[in-house]
Amino acid sequence: MIVAMLFILLLVLGAPITVALGVAGVSGLFDIGGAHFASLAPSKIFNGLNVFPFLAMPFFILSAEIMNHTGITRQLVLLADAMVGHKRGGLAHSNMLASVFFSGITGAATADAAAFGRTLVPAMERQGYGRAYACAVTAAGSIIGPTIPLPALWSFTEA
Repeated sequence: MIVAMLFILLLVLGAPITVALGVAGVSGLFDIGGAHFASLAPSKIFNGLNVFPFLAMPFFILSAEIMNHTGITRQLVLLADAMVGHKRGGLAHSNMLASVFFSGITGAATADAAAFGRTLVPAMERQGYGRAYACAVTAAGSIIGPTIPLPALWSFTEA
C-alpha cells in the first residue's frame, strides 16, 4: 500500500515515471527487507549482470572491429559482391550474403551489425540508397545469420 501511494504521490508531484517507479520499488524492498536488503543488494545486482551473454557481446563487437581493421570484412563484401552484385539492388544483396558469411565466422548478430554498420551503410549511401533502407538491410542481414543452423549441419556430415 505504501508503495502505491508513494508512486502516485511522485507522479502527482511531476517526477518522471522512471524515478517514481525506482523510488517506489526501492522503498517497497526496504519495507520488506529493511537493512538486510541493503546488504544483499550489491551481490544480487552483480549476480544479475554476471551472465555470459553480457560478457560475450563486447568481445564479439571487438572481434568485428578487428576484422574491419584487418580487411576481412572488406574481402567478404568483395566475395559477396562478385557473387550477387550484378543483380538489381546488388549492394543490398551483397550486404545480406556478406552478413551470412560473417555470421558463419563469428556466430553473433551484434558483431555482424557492428562490422557492417560501419562499412556497408556508408557504401550503400554513396551508391544512392537511403540511410534508413541501408540500416534496415544491415540490421536484417545481421540477425539472419545466427538463425542458419550451420553447426547442426556440420554434426550430420561428420557422423
